[in-house]
Amino acid sequence: MRITAIALNTFKETIRDRILYLLLFFAASTIIFSRFLALITVGDRVKIIKDVGLASLSLFGALMAIVIGTQLVYKEIDKKTIFTLLSKPIHRYQFLLGKFLGLALTLLIMLLLMSLIFLVLVFLHTSKIDWNLLIAIYLIFLELLLITSVAILFSCFSTPILSSIFSLSFYLVGHLSWGLETLIQKIKAGPQRVLAQILYLLVPDLENFNVKTEIVHGLPLSSQFFLFTTLYGVFYTLFVLTIAFLIFRKRDFI
Repeated sequence: MRITAIALNTFKETIRDRILYLLLFFAASTIIFSRFLALITVGDRVKIIKDVGLASLSLFGALMAIVIGTQLVYKEIDKKTIFTLLSKPIHRYQFLLGKFLGLALTLLIMLLLMSLIFLVLVFLHTSKIDWNLLIAIYLIFLELLLITSVAILFSCFSTPILSSIFSLSFYLVGHLSWGLETLIQKIKAGPQRVLAQILYLLVPDLENFNVKTEIVHGLPLSSQFFLFTTLYGVFYTLFVLTIAFLIFRKRDFI
């Protein structure tokens, strides 16, 4: 009940944030613009719309998670409301988990709104529903949950600006982790290579959630891949949240 109460309160708070709707507007504009981009581009128009649409869902969803998530804990500390909350019979892990679930619900609704615009646009061009797009949207939501946990982790010990930079860097590095693997092969044996290997192991490969190529070109997705990606996302999200719990538990707010 305590976690649910915090989650609902967080949802009511975040859903009223104006920047959320600004990002939603830009996401919708980008998705709609993909239709005009398809008209002036040589190639399959539907494929272009799907590619740009899915990329928009991932990018703007991540920005929502980062911008809102990095403020959740810091705002409570800055306004001193954290003392009122923690003076009640509420454990710190319940507070963080409630914040996470509240923002997750907000992101789910925003993603559904963006997806609705996207799916309607695709339907207008094909006169049919591509159910595979729902798989891609589901994996994007798993990615957003992971990004949310990272944003909350950084917000436990840093300011919103630095947390946003760290979280955005995490998002970019996560999608370019293949570059780290290439870099490791080129670095000579030594401390630098060990550091690069540690970074490669710690930072999750967010490209696991990116199935734009398969969806756009109609390539099959195995059930094993679907199960692996789901477990991968859940594991890393819980792992990051656990680290956030440990840091937040040790933090002194005085």
